[in-house]
Amino acid sequence: MRRISATTPNAKPVSTTAEQILDVAETLIQTRSYSAFSYQDIADALAIRKASIHYHFATKADLGVAVVDRYVARFGGALATMAQDPTKSSRALLEFYCGPYLQFAQTDDRVCLCGALAAETLALPPQIRERVAGFFKDHQAWLARILERGAQRGEFTLRAPAAKTARMFFGALQGALLVKRTTGDMTQLKDVVAALKSQLAADPGGKAATATGLRKARKK
Repeated sequence: MRRISATTPNAKPVSTTAEQILDVAETLIQTRSYSAFSYQDIADALAIRKASIHYHFATKADLGVAVVDRYVARFGGALATMAQDPTKSSRALLEFYCGPYLQFAQTDDRVCLCGALAAETLALPPQIRERVAGFFKDHQAWLARILERGAQRGEFTLRAPAAKTARMFFGALQGALLVKRTTGDMTQLKDVVAALKSQLAADPGGKAATATGLRKARKK
């Protein structure tokens, strides 16, 4: 999975204050949106001056990029580490992937950072929009690899090509999280996760999908 660096060539070392700023900004984006928070909101939350924020992040776009880069690296790093463990079942990897979504759903109003940003794509600076698109593509690619791995091991039965199934899985999780935030109904996400898992149930006989079958599925 491609990981975007959270630093730039001339960036200052990340200090405790900078990390706190990033933490607050991330939460504000997840709960309000990128367009609906200001440096004053962060200054009030941390009891610091706005000048202190500008010292670390000259513009709001710079701050947004740093928030997304950190989120992408954190999430992507965890997925890469899990996928490299051959002892982990493909089902366990998907369970792990669903974890952050379920954690967000347990809060009153937090959603996936990049999902929140995607809702206001046209209002985002180009560099943030590019990173959000990269997050979506990377996660769908990771899911596709895990799904195909599971099919080859006989853990899953894919009823569509892995890439298409990955898009369905990713889109369903992102959408269900937004619906949950709107309705406050935790079962929105839990039911979607359960339905996705049922769609991947292995063959009754436990036989792996054959390579020929997978090739045929990709051509459809």
